[in-house]
Amino acid sequence: MEKITKEMGIMDIVTEHPETLEIFAKFGMGCIGCAAARFENLEAGAKVHGIDPDEMVNAMNELVEKNAGQ
Repeated sequence: MEKITKEMGIMDIVTEHPETLEIFAKFGMGCIGCAAARFENLEAGAKVHGIDPDEMVNAMNELVEKNAGQ
């Protein structure tokens, strides 16, 4: 399984790992309805919202790994 990185596109992450929507919501990023989500990477989107992209990436990878183990 490929790890999520902050360089990945927001829509690419959500398409590949729909469970990450809960992480976007937890961090207050309603990205899916935002037009910028179609071309922004996770780092750019997080910074616009004042969020640490590394913290988001870690939370997403933990969730994806947990779900893969089930």
